[in-house]
Amino acid sequence: MTMSERSPLTLGLLAVVGAVLAFAISLSVVKWPGIPGSVIAWWRLIGSTVLWWAFLSFRRRRGVPLPSAEAWRYTVPAALCFGANISILFLALTRTSIAHADFIASMAPLVFIPAGFVFFGERPRWRALAWGILSIVGLVIILTNGVSGGVATVQGDLLVVVGVIAFIGYQLLAKRARAHGVGPFEFMAIVMPVALVTATPIALVTAGDAIWPLSATAWAAVAILSVLTGVIAHGLLYYAQRAVPIGTISVIQTSQPSLSTFWAWVLLGEAVTLAQVPGMILASLGVALVVWFSRKPDPTRLDAGVADG
Repeated sequence: MTMSERSPLTLGLLAVVGAVLAFAISLSVVKWPGIPGSVIAWWRLIGSTVLWWAFLSFRRRRGVPLPSAEAWRYTVPAALCFGANISILFLALTRTSIAHADFIASMAPLVFIPAGFVFFGERPRWRALAWGILSIVGLVIILTNGVSGGVATVQGDLLVVVGVIAFIGYQLLAKRARAHGVGPFEFMAIVMPVALVTATPIALVTAGDAIWPLSATAWAAVAILSVLTGVIAHGLLYYAQRAVPIGTISVIQTSQPSLSTFWAWVLLGEAVTLAQVPGMILASLGVALVVWFSRKPDPTRLDAGVADG
């Protein structure tokens, strides 16, 4: 590999690491204000909408057209799923532990791979899915060995599962939009405002009057998330995809649950029992092996992603 080839790859890998760190820290930010996560998700979508459309307006002045009607048509279904995903997942984060939430969400690739076969005719390596057994065993260990009287609840864990289902729908529909030529900037700019269609009723039903007004801490959390995940993290992943294979990105992303759990311990004081540690190792290792052995040179592989919006 020449120096000119190594530099983009190195920068791409650093971008992936930066994105994973941003997503990992963001989960603690969601819980920081102590209000229903669906409220944070709703305002975060508004903040990200403003930022993305300000960016598109800047590009418009330089002659780049705004998203076409076709781009809207293919992106809207994905956006509706994203609104449900981010609202339910953020709500779940305030009703369970970050360790439970992120490790449950990390099981998504076990569904993505067979879903790619069903919906897009991709040919996965079915034997690779066998490694998912390690992740399932690890997840069981994590969920059954939490701190007695801790912040994790069955209700919160079930909400995470629902949020992950919405995330899977979002990813599949996003892949469809990209296959029809919708660019990443146009895609994100459409997703953010349209997602409010599903995020708004969820926020109103689950939070009611808590949606307004917000405390200074809540406004700070919204601002941080709008920039940190709504723009920076997604932007870093988009940049990385130019030089780093999707399979490599997916493997790096399997470190996110452990990092999220670490930051929850540092920033929020959420405890992790020693008995949960082997489960965390197995869960991360299983997903990493599934993704690693599922890699194909085919460019139609299902794109990787995180269930935290």
